[in-house]
Amino acid sequence: MIEISGLSKKYDKTVALDKVDLTIPTGICFGLVGPNGAGKSTLMKILAGILKEFDGKVSLYDQGEPSLGYVPQDICLEETVSAQANMNFFGRVYGLKGKELQERQQLIFEDIGLSERAKSKVTTYSGGMKRRLNIGCALLHSPEIVIMDEPTVGVDPQSRRHIFELIRKLKQEGKTIIYASHYMEEIEGLCDYVAFIDRGKVVEQGSIEELLTRYAGSGVFIKGELPDDFLDNEEVFQKDGGFVIKTEKPLEKLAFLAKKCEIEGVEPNQLSLMQPRLEDVFFSLTGTELRDKSA
Repeated sequence: MIEISGLSKKYDKTVALDKVDLTIPTGICFGLVGPNGAGKSTLMKILAGILKEFDGKVSLYDQGEPSLGYVPQDICLEETVSAQANMNFFGRVYGLKGKELQERQQLIFEDIGLSERAKSKVTTYSGGMKRRLNIGCALLHSPEIVIMDEPTVGVDPQSRRHIFELIRKLKQEGKTIIYASHYMEEIEGLCDYVAFIDRGKVVEQGSIEELLTRYAGSGVFIKGELPDDFLDNEEVFQKDGGFVIKTEKPLEKLAFLAKKCEIEGVEPNQLSLMQPRLEDVFFSLTGTELRDKSA
């Protein structure tokens, strides 16, 4: 168990983290969700031991020094040499050598889908391939804890698939993965637990199933040219150019709205049940959609 209590960090007068409390169970994929600039990267750099000066307590370092693999948001590779040369460098940093290093390299190149390009210079790689290699270098020493900061930013669909498959394999191996992203669909598909962080504060945390049940109520989504009074007396909020009608009986509400459209001659572009999503939980907690601002 990783325990974080009262964690605060300032850059001059800017508050990056404000009394953060988190509990991260071992052996799971723990998602950190929030907009760019929310404090995710600062938190992960503290967990990785890169930032040493902060207020509060991180129990990770009170229990000895677990092996860590850190995947930064910025790609850290030497692009003028081959992928294999990069692996050799990081392997030696982690204390690997000889046959052990060769065997780990071979396994990692297979996991990231780059075995056939191991001897190619990194300058010839696409952005997604560089991302995969960046992740692979952090996994050479088979770390107990893997910290991944926005690992799919700007990647192509093929690379994203490789990354997701690799994360699922790490979960099966019992690794603890801390995965930061502002892509809700990734967190829903990969993570077991999640914490929402916004403006340096953790606004909620728990299992994804628990949070969806607690905050993202069922509803019906309708989109199109509607009369001004069409949704009077309904509890609604705007989303994706349409409206979500909150209700505890979504099937009945869907049938009611369909009948109402028929009677009033309204032809909506979309009328459907709304499945609870993490993005709706975030909206419920913060009152805003995920912002995509600079860090």
